[in-house]
Amino acid sequence: MKKLRSKPKIKKESISMPKQKPEVRKKNFKEVALGYTEGQAIAEAERCLQCPKPQCVEGCPVEIDIPAFIRLLLERKFDEAIEKIKEKNSLPAICGRVCPQEEQCQQHCVMGKAGDPINIGRLERFAADYEMKRKAGTHSKQATNGKKIAVIGGGPAGLTAAADLAKLGYKVVIFEALHKLGGVLVYGIPEFRLPKKIVAAEVDYVKKLGVDVKPNALIGRLFTIPELLNNGFDAVFIGTGAGLPRFLRLPGENFGGIYSANEFLIRVNLMKSYAFPSYDTPIRIGNEVAVIGAGNVAMDSARSALRLGAEKVSIVYRRSKEEMPARAEEIENAEEEGIIFRLLTNPTRFLGDEKGWVKQMECLQMQLGEPDESGRRRPIPIKNSEFFIDIDTAIIAVGRTPNPIIQRTTRGLETTKWGTIVVNEISMETGLKGVYAGGDIVTGEATVISAMGAGKRAARAIHEYLHRKIRAC
Repeated sequence: MKKLRSKPKIKKESISMPKQKPEVRKKNFKEVALGYTEGQAIAEAERCLQCPKPQCVEGCPVEIDIPAFIRLLLERKFDEAIEKIKEKNSLPAICGRVCPQEEQCQQHCVMGKAGDPINIGRLERFAADYEMKRKAGTHSKQATNGKKIAVIGGGPAGLTAAADLAKLGYKVVIFEALHKLGGVLVYGIPEFRLPKKIVAAEVDYVKKLGVDVKPNALIGRLFTIPELLNNGFDAVFIGTGAGLPRFLRLPGENFGGIYSANEFLIRVNLMKSYAFPSYDTPIRIGNEVAVIGAGNVAMDSARSALRLGAEKVSIVYRRSKEEMPARAEEIENAEEEGIIFRLLTNPTRFLGDEKGWVKQMECLQMQLGEPDESGRRRPIPIKNSEFFIDIDTAIIAVGRTPNPIIQRTTRGLETTKWGTIVVNEISMETGLKGVYAGGDIVTGEATVISAMGAGKRAARAIHEYLHRKIRAC
């Protein structure tokens, strides 16, 4: 009797992604993670269980059919795989790099119960990069249905809403305050984590869907939202993000050499100081840099400062490593590159020299108490624990808030005490008819993928709203 061949055992460990070596990458702005080879992508795809009731899809804010695209990769149908992804996600090369998959789709992966979850984000990146290398396009401009939508802000939320609406046949115009689309993708995330050519290619895809772009257009000054609605637009989506920096409000915070992370990263990214000397952007980095904060923005700032020539860069954080909000991958990369972590440390004031430049930062040592409203243990100062850190540069990375210009120029738009816009969480509709909002302007500073999810929900709701309006006429 012929013996049945048993199925090969599924590998519990995920396929690791190649990276630049720390001693090499900390001296350049080239992308750190190098991406999967074709063989590595296939090997990782082979680990997928192809569950009959996949849990991973529930964890995806943009609703990608994850098992379907992984199955297509496994069959080496790479063109079909990216088409399947782009049915739901118009920015896959971006998501594959900066989306916190470990807290989203991968957290729900059934394979994670027996071993490592499938590296869904890395497979998404492989498919998107494969398409870009072949310079293949998976876009098709839809015939317009006669309705016109204004999208305010060209960041992740705005780009997603615009792309989804264009695919449904709407004429979409993006009004962007800066000279380039991308929002935080171009001004906030460094080249070594998200190359600008990747963002440009994804933006180009959205434009090819038929989306019109108006750069250098600050809504609230150029036009108000009521003026847009009274001049040919049938609905408006607000996706202006959270671009205003927060400060510590400490004595000496106005000394030279102290930047908000916002200003620092805009100089590094949008103004291209990462490409020095081709772009001679004014930015002063001394030998010793302190970055206050421990989120992804803080990691980006610290690692950028290192690449700009600082000898010693410290992350200063008032809690412990367990409470850090940054992705584990980014913390690990920072540690590998030699970033110093000064934990349970809280700045109290800055001291400067006779020329008005910062030279020291006074700090207190902290200890952790009971959890606060954020769920993290509350930092408590230790009495008489003051000490000084010598610094040439300080970067304040403790969060960002929304620009209030639209809220102030749109009568009847309900906002919170933090300046965010109040919406229906399912439809993303504001209290004004035909006006929707999503992303950081609603939630406060959050992730790229959560903003994209909001843009997708808003696009769906706008489509339903306009169909109801047509039926009522």
